[in-house]
Amino acid sequence: MPRASTHKSSKSAKPTRRPDRAAPPATVAVAAAANSAASPPTPSTQIDALTGDPDFMTSLARGLAVIQAFSQKKRQLTISQVSSKTGFSRAAVRRCLYTLAKLGFAGSDDNRHFFLQPRVLALGHSYISSMPLATAAHPILERFSRMMHESCSIATLDGLDIVYVARANVTRIMAIDLGVGSRLPAFCTSMGRVLLANLPSAEIESFLARIQFTRYTERTIVTADKLRPVLRMVLRNGYAIVDQELELGLRSMAVPILGPSGQVVAAVNVGAHAQRVSNQEMLNNFLPHLRAAAQELCMLLR
Repeated sequence: MPRASTHKSSKSAKPTRRPDRAAPPATVAVAAAANSAASPPTPSTQIDALTGDPDFMTSLARGLAVIQAFSQKKRQLTISQVSSKTGFSRAAVRRCLYTLAKLGFAGSDDNRHFFLQPRVLALGHSYISSMPLATAAHPILERFSRMMHESCSIATLDGLDIVYVARANVTRIMAIDLGVGSRLPAFCTSMGRVLLANLPSAEIESFLARIQFTRYTERTIVTADKLRPVLRMVLRNGYAIVDQELELGLRSMAVPILGPSGQVVAAVNVGAHAQRVSNQEMLNNFLPHLRAAAQELCMLLR
């Protein structure tokens, strides 16, 4: 009897496949987390994380995020396009654009496609005009740019990007037209690497954890493991050379600019055509001039 009973129970215990069985909650949570990690956070999620702060103005934060949704590639946007880029509801975007338009920061010719007005420049001008380095650096950049016969720039670090605060343009060597206020990814630019290399170790690791690596050319470094030793070398050498990682045909070299207390506050660089100037020529001919320019720029901050 026991054998017969065992045989019967094993038969009845045979599992049956159920079609379209829902994934367990844990699996769904893991998949959601993976998708979240794969895509960068939207302004909406960043703002939501701060809404518990009683002094945080959510409406102001949304307005600033809507302004930043516009770019050189997307100069005109619809409400739904801004909503998609920011993560805000269409109603919230409509109110932001309405307010910006009333204040003269935005406009629309058909009440459907919106664009920024020149008055937005006043926001950036307030920062540039209050920054001694940006206001006084241009004559120095112009002089050294003429000496090297190449374009020179100064930039600071802002999140994952560098922001140009001064520029002396001799020849246009990039596909995009750079000027004051232009932004480029820090991880694959000479000024960005100088600024990153001089951060505390914990801040470097935080940067590497947040970055979305993009392969701009076949030379671009696109992993944190490969970027770490490069940053250590930049810190040790006191300069960075980026060889065609952002754009084919472009080589650039940067050195740090120190503030009054010895901390790195900005970087200055020179860019050249790769076919015209080799890495060794940059070291021999440009590095001494670049370091002299950085020293003069340091004096402006004292």
